Parts: sequence; C-alpha cells; structure tokens
Amino acid sequence: MSASQPPLFPSAPDDSLDPQLEEVRAAILADDPRGEKFGAALRRTFDMLLDGQHTGRFRWEQLHKTEKTHAGTLVEINIQRAFNFGDGDKMDYSIDGIDVDCKYSQDIGKWMIPPEAMGHLCLGVWANDKAGIWSAGLFRVTEAVLTAKSNRDGKRSLTAAARETVVRWLFRNEPLQDNILLRLPQDEIDAIFASTYGTQRVHELFRRTQGRVVSRSVVATVAQQDDYMKRVRYNGGSRSALRPEGIVILGQYGNHQIVAEALGLPVPGPGESVSVRLTPWLPARADEPWVELEGRKWVVARDGDPRVVAPMLPER
Repeated sequence: MSASQPPLFPSAPDDSLDPQLEEVRAAILADDPRGEKFGAALRRTFDMLLDGQHTGRFRWEQLHKTEKTHAGTLVEINIQRAFNFGDGDKMDYSIDGIDVDCKYSQDIGKWMIPPEAMGHLCLGVWANDKAGIWSAGLFRVTEAVLTAKSNRDGKRSLTAAARETVVRWLFRNEPLQDNILLRLPQDEIDAIFASTYGTQRVHELFRRTQGRVVSRSVVATVAQQDDYMKRVRYNGGSRSALRPEGIVILGQYGNHQIVAEALGLPVPGPGESVSVRLTPWLPARADEPWVELEGRKWVVARDGDPRVVAPMLPER
C-alpha cells in the first residue's frame, strides 16, 4: 500500500480473532505472500470483460450492464483458478477444508451477501481499474454485521460500522497492473486510435508512452488483430518501424530488463514492454545512466536531441 494512502479500514482487533478465519488467512498468504496471484486474477478479469482485442474497449464504463453484472462471477472463477481452491461444500471455495464464499464489489466493502452465507467465512474482493488498486479481506457473516433485509432475494451488505471493524485484511490498496490507456489524455488516445490499421496504431502507442509500462492487454486493445504481439517485434513490427526514430522497445527478456535497469527505466515484467528514445552518450552527459549497445554508449534522449537510428537490442 502506498504510504500516501490511508488504510481503508483497520484490521479486526486481536481479541476478536476467529480461529478458522486466521487459518484461511494464513493459507492464502502462504500461497500468495505479495498478492501477485490476486492481482493477476483481477487484471485478467478486467481484460476478459473488456475483450479489447475484439472490441477496442478499455474503460469499465464501456461495458454493458450485463457484463458488469458478470464481473463478480469472473472474479470468483479467476481467483479459484489462480489458487487452485477446491469447491466448497456450501460456499464457493474450500480452503484448508473450510468453506469460504467469495464476493466482489466495485464499491469498497459493499459486498452483497446471500442468506445461505450466514455463519460462513467470506472473501471480499474489490478492484478499481481506473484507480489502479485492489483490496481483499476476510470476514465472518453474522446477523450482527449485516444491514436490514431490503433486497427481494434476501441479499444484504455489511453495515457501515462492520466495514470498519470486522474485515481482516489480506491486502489493502495494492497496485493493479496498470492499463496505461486510462492514464493518457483524450488527445493522445485519439492520436493512437486514429489509424484504421492496427500496426500503425501500435507504432503510435509506443511513440506516445515512452518510459512507461505497456501491458500485453493494451497492445491487444490497440492492435485489435490476431497475433498482436507480432506487431511489437522486429521484422515488420514496431521495433523495426520506430528504430529510425531512435526508439527501442524493451520487453520481458532478461537482456532487455538489464538495459531498462541500467537506464533507470521501469523494468518490464511478463507480457510488458517499455519504449524509449535513445541518443549516443557524450562527455557532457557523464552523470546520466547509460548502457552499451552495439559497442557504443547510449543514454535516454532529451526533447532537443537530434534523431539518430537506434541500436539493435540484444538477443533474448
């Protein structure tokens, strides 16, 4: 959690710990101590719903009502796949032999709890693609923590007081893999999507997102083609097309990660890319990070630096 972000809710006090809840919490954290499985499952959920490769969509607001309703089911499925949880007897999952229901909400803490979950543990999950954060916590469903019945199907949510006391947080305000299209101003988005050709759109994407991580799903959304990652590579992809402009595109490969780290750039992880324009090193730039490629030193180009053909990146 970012130091600048206050906790959403405090954890449950020590004297109210639930032995089964603590057992489930320990099992989850042992399997996913840094929340990587949770984060990947939630990123996958948004990407599946938006289906950018076929629709060009990248915002939650672009989804149809029925698709938004389906989000909770996809979260449950993708988390179960990520952790390989067994099916519960009465609830969604069996974790260490304990029944656990799973609920997702776009509003933090406002999970809709069905009557059959009474007495059981619940894994409450929240994620916001626009904010780029997610949270997950455990709580026991009891009459005392729920609002009065108002829904025809009997579903209820946690009371405002319960949201602040009963949730035992696994992770709070963790970063969700970024969808960079949500961070760009509209004129940049318009420029990226201006071409009717997917390959040209991908070129423009990497021109306009230099020094920032671009995920595989963003490339798919912009390209809207089969084998969309081919549009990034050499031999006709953006690496070849942008090389005369001095731009290189670093990928997930070990040698590329070394280059990114040497230049002080974000290091691309699995399925990620980072573009940057390079210029030859000069003594006047002696204090700047540099990397040697093709027998020559290179630094990150400034706005006023002339364009030169970029070096070839090392083999994978």
